[in-house]
Amino acid sequence: MSGPVSEADASLGPSGEWSETRVIELLPSRAADVAGTRVMRALPRRARRTIGAWCFLDHFQAHSSDEPPSMIGPHPHIGLQTVTWLLEGETLHTDSLGSEQPIRPGQLNLMSAGEGVAHAEDGRSFGRAGHGVQLWVAQPDATRQGAPAFEHHDDLPRLALSSSGDATVLVGALGDARSPARTDSPLVGADLAINGPVELPLRPDFEYGFVVLQGALAIDDNHIGADQLVYLGRGRDELRLVGEPSTRALLLGGLPFGEILMWWNFVARTRDEMEAAYRDWEAESDRFGVVASDL
Repeated sequence: MSGPVSEADASLGPSGEWSETRVIELLPSRAADVAGTRVMRALPRRARRTIGAWCFLDHFQAHSSDEPPSMIGPHPHIGLQTVTWLLEGETLHTDSLGSEQPIRPGQLNLMSAGEGVAHAEDGRSFGRAGHGVQLWVAQPDATRQGAPAFEHHDDLPRLALSSSGDATVLVGALGDARSPARTDSPLVGADLAINGPVELPLRPDFEYGFVVLQGALAIDDNHIGADQLVYLGRGRDELRLVGEPSTRALLLGGLPFGEILMWWNFVARTRDEMEAAYRDWEAESDRFGVVASDL
């Protein structure tokens, strides 16, 4: 099912700078293969390329104990931040900056590519595939050609959502909870753990969306199952959700970002930028460095 299923007029800001309607738009994720791992890709979709600066969301989940762990060999990035969040399992991040960082549930890895970086993700030491999401954030002009960087956070803030749930804030801020992770543009990402009715505080100038990672929830009369991208538009200062027991959902939001180009592992503004990055990677130039990985 896709397309808007309900809508209402949004309020204008004090200077009348936006007037987009609030919507509830349901878009199914599509299956994709990443180095032999089956994922459900929620972003980008033909009908919805970005939500704020969020431009990519892969949801991966092992459905049996004998599924092989994720093994993604060294590959390059430009112009984006990778955000890795796990619900189950463990994996090892290595990159051309010299980082070697295991990540476990409740922890966040964030890598800013800038002008160029390479990395690998290796789950072999931990025995089996896990459950989590890999996200990309498009970097703005102010940082997208800057130096690459990596950071790890194992203590993230949580916001109580009444007695029926809470939110772990990965990046940005939700209500009074603010993540220590780097943000290059106004945005938010939060993992919602919901067991009943909750209300989320929102910013009317942000556009929002979310994906259910496990369980199901309802907005108004709309039932949302796993791996549906729900786009909410702008104009809301709160959102009421009702979740089934043990529901987990990922909330994404931000100021509308503008046009970007995406191809392979690159986010850019022109085709020439992407072609130059690919040539540099193929030529093994110093631009992307070397990753200490045998994958």
